[in-house]
Formats: sequence, structure tokens, C-alpha cells
Amino acid sequence: MEIILQEDVEALGKAGEIVKVRAGFARNFLLPKKKAVLANAGNLKGLEHFRKVAAAKQAKLTAEAQAKAAELSKLQLTIEVEVGEEGKLFGSVTTSDIVAQIKAKGQSVEKQQIQLKEHIKQVGSYSIPVKLQSDVIAQVALNVVASTK
Repeated sequence: MEIILQEDVEALGKAGEIVKVRAGFARNFLLPKKKAVLANAGNLKGLEHFRKVAAAKQAKLTAEAQAKAAELSKLQLTIEVEVGEEGKLFGSVTTSDIVAQIKAKGQSVEKQQIQLKEHIKQVGSYSIPVKLQSDVIAQVALNVVASTK
């Protein structure tokens, strides 16, 4: 089934592209969530206008994401944790902990936007990537320190 994407869909394509997908994926996910429309004659006629509108919308979203990335890059997060011998943590620092720290600083991100390869299990300084858009990634500075309790 051929469809026209209304917005960027990761691993499928960008807004305005005509892609071929399985009928069930289109019927059950893309069409109900308004991420795509059928590639019929009527929709193909309006495709060029849609591409212009989508490009303008994408440019605006990218500018907003870059501004937010600049704000996030200025943040200096510090998380105090209990540690055992050799600086190893009791437990680990997870994406939820990082999101809570970012929200405490007045910014908002979703847990899925934090791109941790694995949980942090050592005291130290880290650079945490936050994926705001497919092409906009902010780096947030995180210091994990031993608690003084």
C-alpha cells in the first residue's frame, strides 16, 4: 500500500515522501494517528503544497529544537548517590533520574529522549546526549558525586 507521510516517521521516511508499507501498518497505526494519508489521485495533487507547508513546519520545529538544545547544553546537573568501595554506586543513575534533574532546572524532556547506552554505575562526569529531533541532539553535563550522608 502506498501512502504519503504527513510527518517524519523514524525508520520509514520524512514528511511528504511517498512510501510503500504493509496494509496493516497503514490501517492500524499510520492512518489513525494521522501520520500518513493514502496516495490516491486527490492526495497526490495536493502533495506539492503539502511539501511546502511541511518544509516550513519542519524548519520551525528544527529552530525550536536548536534553541532548546542550546538551553539544555548550558545545564550542569549534579546527582548525589550513595557509593560503596572504589566509587561504585549502590544501584545506578537511570534516565528517570536525569529527567527529574532536568525538570528541577526548569526544562522539560521525555525519558525516551535521553540516549544513555547503559545505566551510570560510577562516580564521575558524563556528557548525556538528549535527542530532541532526528538531527538535533543536545549534550547535557552530568556530575555524579558521592553523597555526604
